Amino acid sequence: MAEYKFLPKLSQNLLEILDDDEYYDIIIEVGNDPDVKIFRAHMVILNYRSPYLRRILSTNKKKNDGTLSHIKLPNILPEIFQIIIRYIYGGKISLVEYDILDIIKILVAANELGLQELISHLQSFLMENKNNWIEQNFNLFYKISFENEDL
Repeated sequence: MAEYKFLPKLSQNLLEILDDDEYYDIIIEVGNDPDVKIFRAHMVILNYRSPYLRRILSTNKKKNDGTLSHIKLPNILPEIFQIIIRYIYGGKISLVEYDILDIIKILVAANELGLQELISHLQSFLMENKNNWIEQNFNLFYKISFENEDL
């Protein structure tokens, strides 16, 4: 029998889980005052999709008393994390709707979260589609790369 891939439906279902406010087991506080947003998520998905979050979750497991786990990500802007968490759950991202500075912010946040697959995709996208901008703004790009040594 021929193999059929059901990944688009799986991706859609996982995004629906992200949007469901009923079955989450972790709260993620993203950003700094006054720009803080709370995201509800699922430890099992975060654990398998992000090495950085896996390390945090291993030391911050849900307690048996029913209280939710809570982590803070102050270095990431809420609007950037919204994009990334949809990638974490759905396994897809469309970059055409974002300007280059947002793509760079996504890249920096992906680096912090250890999302190597996304980092590689973003780097390739920038080199293939935004090479002129990078050349014109080399100092900024170099500074960002220097501040984020893995980029």
